Amino acid sequence: MIAEPNTASNLPSQKENAVHDETVPESAVQNGSCVRNSNLKTPRQKGEVRQQCENIRSSASSKRVSRLQNGQVVEAVTLFEVVSMGKQAMQSVVDDWVEAYKQDRNVALLDLINFFIQCSGCQGMVTAEMFQSLHKKDVMLKMTENFDEETGLQYKKFMAYPWILTVTWPVDMGDEDYPLIRTGPYWKKFKANFCEFIAVLVQQCQCSILYDSYLMDTIISLLTGLADSMVRAFRHTSTLAAMKLLTAVLSVRLNLDVNKHNAQRLYEVEKKRISGKRTNYSLDQLERKRKEYEHKLLEIQNMMNAIFKGTFLNRYRDVVPEIRATCIEEIGSWIKTYPDAFLNDSYLKYIGWMLYDKQAEVRLKCLLGLQGIYSRKEFVSRMDLFTIRFKDRIVSMPLDKDHEVAVQAMKLLMLMSQNCEDVLSAEDCEMLYQFVYTTHRPLAVAAGEFLYKRLLSHEGDEEVQPKGGGKFGASTDQLKRLIRFFLDSKLHKHVAYLIDSVWDWAGKFLKDWECMTTLLLKNSEEGGEELSDAHESALIEIILATVREAAEGHPPVGRGAAKKILSVKEKKIQLEDCSKITEHFIMVLPQLLAKYSTDAQKVANLLQIPQYYDLDVYSTGHLEKHLDALLKEVKDIVAKHSDISVLEASSRTYYVLCSKEIAIYSQVDHARTQLIDELMGQLNQLLDGFWQKEEGFCTDAGEISRMHSVLRRVAAFHNAHDLTKWNLYDKTLRLLLFEMAHGRLPALLILPALQCTYFSLLWQLAAVSENSPKTLFALRRELRRFSQICMHFLYHKDKDIKEKAFMILCDWLLILSHQDSNNNEEAAGLLDCLPSTSLQEKLLLFIQEHVFIEEEEENEELTEEEERKDESCTLDNLHKKRSLLAAYCKLIVYNVVEMTAAAEIYKYYVKTYNDFGDIIKETLSKTRHSNKIQSAKTLILCLQQMFQAHAESHDSSGGVDFSSASFTNMKELARRFSLTFGWDQVKSRESVAMIHKEGIEFAFQGANGVDGKCLPPNLSFLLIISEFSNKLLKPDKRLVYAYLQRYVAEPLPCRGDEWQPLIWYRNSLLANEDEDSSVLGSSGEWSPVGTSKTSSFKRKLSNGSLPETSQTEGTRKAPEPQCASQLASAAGKSRKRLKSQEVHLREHLPFLCPGGLRGRYCKDEIKTEEVSEEGQAEDTAEDVDVDVVGADQVEGMCLITGQPRALAGASLVSCPFPVKAGGEITLSPNQLRI
Repeated sequence: MIAEPNTASNLPSQKENAVHDETVPESAVQNGSCVRNSNLKTPRQKGEVRQQCENIRSSASSKRVSRLQNGQVVEAVTLFEVVSMGKQAMQSVVDDWVEAYKQDRNVALLDLINFFIQCSGCQGMVTAEMFQSLHKKDVMLKMTENFDEETGLQYKKFMAYPWILTVTWPVDMGDEDYPLIRTGPYWKKFKANFCEFIAVLVQQCQCSILYDSYLMDTIISLLTGLADSMVRAFRHTSTLAAMKLLTAVLSVRLNLDVNKHNAQRLYEVEKKRISGKRTNYSLDQLERKRKEYEHKLLEIQNMMNAIFKGTFLNRYRDVVPEIRATCIEEIGSWIKTYPDAFLNDSYLKYIGWMLYDKQAEVRLKCLLGLQGIYSRKEFVSRMDLFTIRFKDRIVSMPLDKDHEVAVQAMKLLMLMSQNCEDVLSAEDCEMLYQFVYTTHRPLAVAAGEFLYKRLLSHEGDEEVQPKGGGKFGASTDQLKRLIRFFLDSKLHKHVAYLIDSVWDWAGKFLKDWECMTTLLLKNSEEGGEELSDAHESALIEIILATVREAAEGHPPVGRGAAKKILSVKEKKIQLEDCSKITEHFIMVLPQLLAKYSTDAQKVANLLQIPQYYDLDVYSTGHLEKHLDALLKEVKDIVAKHSDISVLEASSRTYYVLCSKEIAIYSQVDHARTQLIDELMGQLNQLLDGFWQKEEGFCTDAGEISRMHSVLRRVAAFHNAHDLTKWNLYDKTLRLLLFEMAHGRLPALLILPALQCTYFSLLWQLAAVSENSPKTLFALRRELRRFSQICMHFLYHKDKDIKEKAFMILCDWLLILSHQDSNNNEEAAGLLDCLPSTSLQEKLLLFIQEHVFIEEEEENEELTEEEERKDESCTLDNLHKKRSLLAAYCKLIVYNVVEMTAAAEIYKYYVKTYNDFGDIIKETLSKTRHSNKIQSAKTLILCLQQMFQAHAESHDSSGGVDFSSASFTNMKELARRFSLTFGWDQVKSRESVAMIHKEGIEFAFQGANGVDGKCLPPNLSFLLIISEFSNKLLKPDKRLVYAYLQRYVAEPLPCRGDEWQPLIWYRNSLLANEDEDSSVLGSSGEWSPVGTSKTSSFKRKLSNGSLPETSQTEGTRKAPEPQCASQLASAAGKSRKRLKSQEVHLREHLPFLCPGGLRGRYCKDEIKTEEVSEEGQAEDTAEDVDVDVVGADQVEGMCLITGQPRALAGASLVSCPFPVKAGGEITLSPNQLRI
């Protein structure tokens, strides 16, 4: 015996150490050599040998032992601790061990063996015996890995030539905790130190003991034996050690190759020099050295083969992904380090095979290894067969679900395209180019590099010089290629993504705005190739995207979680780019607007450029004349166009330029006032003509078109500018009231009038919130009148008006319900605008009729053009429906309408998943975040309503048809709801428990008779809620099962098929309970609930009296006290404690055991009757994370209801569920843990 249990492992007790001492295998080391110890039977004899071994061990490790110095005790440390702490230079540590090896190699080797065992996290011990004296059959019998039931220890015997090693460790040594997989900087450093130790060990031994046929044979045998263990810790540690050992040996092999080559050259030179002599001493010496190198190379080759065949070939397909990744990472380094031996198909195939691995970590290591190989052109010519075999797989890997794997695959393809001629076909490249539009920015940037180097930066750019444009020759050619690619991709709305992808590589020519604008302003008379209309539109979009990218400095919306924090250098570049943009476009933009003033799309894009100006340049550079030119062009554009995108862009331009902080404010404000005066003058003239007519509005199409255009222009400007002083509200309100009274106005007038009225009220509301005038109540009256107008238009005959009224009403309610009163009592009156019950019903009915009801399709034969138009119209309708649904769901999320209204929306989750699934799922997530208990009740309410509708539509006398489409849809919906809770069962335990509680009560609702012996009408609903059983923690399953027993008599009345739902639901709760039967009682059965001692316990409410119970509660039997105590204690365990189910059950044993077992643990029982004030304060906190809440915080929390016991006044054994019929406990939201 050579080692005690690992001192760094902090074994828990002296008793455990005693167990180790009693189970020492029959082998020991004595006087520096290994001897058989099979005749030592008594503890005294074993103790003597053990003491001798410890003396030898101490002498071998004396260089690492510190003594009592200056009153401070420094404990002796093992080789494992020295390496893991890393406080000493690794070379000195290895030198100390080499010296010990030279003095006594057996003891030093056993010390090294213990090092590897301890690095595996083993808390046991290692003993060894020589195997030369054993017969071959005995040796085979020793190669075992068994469990000793008497001692509770596990041991493994294996051969580490020339010894047989026995490793003994506790059986509870987990595979989830050993040094290589532990987290934190200390253990990350340990892994680096471990690998460094192996490399330095081989390096320091290469000139002495590496070739003694003893050291390496023993280490390789040890690592090979451990790598075949069933224990993951041994396999992982030994595989890493073996791979690093082969890497270190490979470095020695390279040095030997160099030395052998030099010796061979010296030998040949010396041989030529003395060709006439028969013998020569120096020649013989060189010959011996050359043969010595050949002998060493042969031994090194044997070591490499032994490690590769003994460890790599068995472990590269290990079940543990970390082990597979280690093997693939190292073989990649071997190929790059020693290509002469490893760069062939016999070794490359392992990397190719692992490209199909299911774990992303392994695939990533394969790609990184191949990048190192394909980056060197001299290697590529030797990989033709591998490239042909695995090219298709690599080309498909940018579609990998793991982002990092996809990025590295794209980088590998970039290297392959550079160093392998024609390896990628045109179809492959076209497919890879499209990744510039992906939302994951690192992958898009990698694809941008591929696009730029393969397509944009073609060779010979400088030779392509357009006529008359030599100054911008290269940039012009690259721009035209980019435009062609953009148009060919047919994704015109994603130009911002394209520019962001190639920005890092093509920033130089993308910032050449002078070249871009020169191409746009070039006339056909000037010569050169003129751009087509499509190319001009694409170039203007590219200009806008490059200006935005340079000015904002962060990716576009949808690519990147948040705005990037710019460094000092990046901010400096950003300011320089903004100055260039301003100086250039201040003079050029008016010319562009004048040229394309009739093209709405081009003008709308060009008008967005001024928002990126540095506006101070107008005054500092004395460029006011260019500002006048810009304002003149914008005014002309407003007069020419009625397109909403152009009008909004014009309004935005005035808003940006009309900032009170800059010097040009007065000039821009004057131009804006003139424009609004002209628009309002036109509107007043048209309205006066309308109101003067006696019989109502004239149906003249010209007048309708003119009034429509003016109203659209006014609405676009009213969105960004306060037009209150023009008294627009009264004019548009009169139009709306006229329509309500007579109903003769066309939709072209109602839509902009409704929009203008809405904007007018918003500006008045903003003014009231800021200044708080005395006109508050008058404004409040106008707000309610406008709400009535919107409600009236919900039933208008025109579909567009109904949808517009609905959108305005939703936004209106959301704004009014979240007004900040700033502690002002007058402004608080505006908050009294929450929707009434009737309004909520109308909004919900509107959503059901206009979103979820499918329109009838006309089965007519259409031409190709008509089909294309019909498809476009379908997409537009879908977009409108999604907008309507999103607007209503916002009301639910922000508590404007009751959360229970979402139950009607959730019914369509599966049916409309492709169209609206993301919106409904996000609504469910947001409501669960705000109030998870109420959200759970909404889910179960949705399922209950669907079940009732199913029951009403089918004949109840014949029973429920489980194979019907409606019932199957309910099951699928419940399954989808269950999936939304995710993998974290701890965070969702209260919600899931509430679903089961409400579901059980609904299933047994309306049951006749006593003790539940008659069939409840809703019993089949248990099949629906069984979909949530897998989201319950094992302790919670027992609690739900105990609550189920309140409604079911013992024995179960399960004599017919009609009771099968109860059996299925019961089985879903009792699943996987066999393995935990030891904590349920000696018989392994559930104790019957509701059969004894229920009358002695009473519900204690805050008033101390027994509350009334409903008729349903009165016919049920109360739960046993254990059920309530289980519920009281189950909610306070963190995720970390729940990792080990066995430890979790031991902690809950005093509460979960039946009555017969509780007496043994009464001393450890937790008292929860009295909750301190601090505990109450913690229980009422709103945002307590369940994962980190201690038992002291939630020990009084009821699992199902979420009610703190201290607030409810309940005792330890009180009923955990809400008391019905007059005794129901109601709590405010801030008393429930969210």
